[in-house]
Amino acid sequence: MALETPDLSGRTAFITGTTRGIGKEIALSLADAGCNVVSTGKTVDDSDSDLEGTIHKTADACEERGVEALPIQLNLRDVDQVEAAAQQAIDEFGEVDIVINNASAIQIASVEEMPADRFDLVADVNVRGTYATSRAFVPHLEEIGGGHILTNAPPIQVDRAPGQAAYAWSKMGMTFVTLSLADELREHGVAANTFWPVTTIDTRASRYFGLGTEDDWRTPDILADTVLELLSRDPSEFSGNSVYDEEILREVGVEDFSEYNCTPGDPDPDSAALFDPEFQRPE
Repeated sequence: MALETPDLSGRTAFITGTTRGIGKEIALSLADAGCNVVSTGKTVDDSDSDLEGTIHKTADACEERGVEALPIQLNLRDVDQVEAAAQQAIDEFGEVDIVINNASAIQIASVEEMPADRFDLVADVNVRGTYATSRAFVPHLEEIGGGHILTNAPPIQVDRAPGQAAYAWSKMGMTFVTLSLADELREHGVAANTFWPVTTIDTRASRYFGLGTEDDWRTPDILADTVLELLSRDPSEFSGNSVYDEEILREVGVEDFSEYNCTPGDPDPDSAALFDPEFQRPE
């Protein structure tokens, strides 16, 4: 089934972590729907790196789709930079009504194996970065009386994660901040929701940390489609939810997810199980 793409013409999205992977695919999908894009991240030059992608290349690709795009170099650990980037985006476009917390640092290790400075990095980028970015836009979203805050983070289902405590805590912290904002901003018509993949997604991090093989992965398109569906919903009616990609897409009639798979087959729900060992797909 082909999803119905919402018309986001004239709207503007501020997206963290757009140089590659999930963030880039979300940016391009929103641009295809007519949404202006603020492309943010740390990478502005990939000439000396084995990692392809910059905030400028993503912005250029968005503009090729007929929208306006603004690249802003951003270190989420620097609150002054975050606040300046938010103000720059507002000044440039007049109104920014979509904020997507996508950027994330990942480090899979036990407490014994992970030094405190690595814990600080994961916590600063994930929880504090989501907090700072969302907070920077709160007065603006209240002023315009609506909008969406979306965060790439899982439903909170567990109280421990041996072997990955720091990462799990930071990702669930992103969810906690977002769902708290849902209640704080409800009277202003601003929705705050989180989205998370059931399967592992084909990203640099998945490959670097050896999180399975292509047989276990789906493409970032599934999360981009999930975001589009969430943005099509009335923010005054759908807020304060943590959803899985499969769950939200099934609601709009998707039954066959094979188009998202990297190889033929049906990938296991490894990403959902990462934070919910009891997770099971519906029969």
